[in-house]
Amino acid sequence: MYIDVLFWMRQKRWFLFAIAYGLIMHFGVTPPVDLNPAAFDALIIISMALILIITEPLPLPAIAMFMLFMQVVLGIDTANNVASSFMNDAVFFIMGSLMLAVAIVSQGLDKRLALAIIYLTGHKTWRIIAGFTAISAILASFIGEHTVAAMMMPVGLTLVRYAHKDPKKVAGLTAALLFSIAYGATIGSIGTPSGGGRNVIMMNYWAEFGAGSVTYLEWIKYVYPMVLIQIPFTVLILLWTFKPEQSNLDSAVRKLVIDVARAGKIKGREWLAIFLFILVFLGWVFLSEDFGLGIIALLGVFLYLAFGLVEWQELNRKTNWGVILLFGSAISIGIQMNETGAARWIAQVIITNLGKVIDNPAILQGSVSVLLTGFMSNILSSSATVAVVGPIVLDLGGDKILIGYATAIASAFGYFTAVAAPACTIIYSSGLVKSKDFLRAGWKMGVLSLVSLLGLSLIWWPLL
Repeated sequence: MYIDVLFWMRQKRWFLFAIAYGLIMHFGVTPPVDLNPAAFDALIIISMALILIITEPLPLPAIAMFMLFMQVVLGIDTANNVASSFMNDAVFFIMGSLMLAVAIVSQGLDKRLALAIIYLTGHKTWRIIAGFTAISAILASFIGEHTVAAMMMPVGLTLVRYAHKDPKKVAGLTAALLFSIAYGATIGSIGTPSGGGRNVIMMNYWAEFGAGSVTYLEWIKYVYPMVLIQIPFTVLILLWTFKPEQSNLDSAVRKLVIDVARAGKIKGREWLAIFLFILVFLGWVFLSEDFGLGIIALLGVFLYLAFGLVEWQELNRKTNWGVILLFGSAISIGIQMNETGAARWIAQVIITNLGKVIDNPAILQGSVSVLLTGFMSNILSSSATVAVVGPIVLDLGGDKILIGYATAIASAFGYFTAVAAPACTIIYSSGLVKSKDFLRAGWKMGVLSLVSLLGLSLIWWPLL
């Protein structure tokens, strides 16, 4: 018994550390005078959750539950309010897109799409990873990272399945392929105003702050070079971090070709499945502002069920409910960060302290917009980050348009955890990448993005 307890304590040492840290902070530390107790407790929950997410002493769904019940235990909000903050359209979208992926795979459409991409890229592994990164980035520039990640993940998983029966035997290849989708979609989402809701939020702030308006093409002219620069470097980072076990996928492609050939020409059910997905896709692109991405995704799932293209038992069995729980919990605590004033307090503390060491107003403004936004986008959602940080940095003076571009770009630096961005959450739902994988590649992506943004602001923008 004694040995069992010691073994458990050794296995769960990071869990015990997080609990001890939380107890000390809650009972032993007085909140700063300009931070209310509820906001302080929200920050404690966030920091404890980050410790648990990074070290993984508990399953992530358990950490999700921890973030929910601790809000009520510490008195930040009522049980009903916490429950209502958990479920919103973003959670509907993650749930619906994961179910749509199951429905698409059940029809075999993932194999046909994977083969079509292989025809473009060839059989070499690095070219396939480069192709996935570029396709995800370019598509996400126009239709958003959420949509692209949900659409591409089944395709990536198909290639992994054909590369080896046991994905653990090709862990490097699996991670490189899945991260090419997530990071490709993330870096592409800044390319145009329609790439993400945060871009539109910034355009509205420009109007409110009297900085003028920016057209769709002007946004592309200033920001799209950042996307093009990052694509090849992202490929290099992924191949460096996750070394694929196979230099070419000849065997996997042969199996894929044979399987698609055996399935024959596309049948009526598959055409119907394609038609329904196109309807959902068009709904995401043209109707999401009125109806929400999540509601449209759930409508698509409903239609697949209504037409008998997928069984509920299959959706229930293959949908990763733990990821949905985790994403909803992260949004819930993010809302508390915003409503209690914790997010704004962090922003003001960083600005005050940076101001003590940086005298130049322009450098201070740039540092605050990029570092603060990049940091907070890994805690809050990117849209919420721009909503909170945008007015603060625009109020610092200087060129509001350029600082707005920098803020919107930095809000896409959510590379570090599975819940930092929807695209990261979606690939995590596969169960084939770990939390530590996001840190292994995330810090390199963070450095790359900072350098790229610096180069863009010093070299490209002065030429325009």
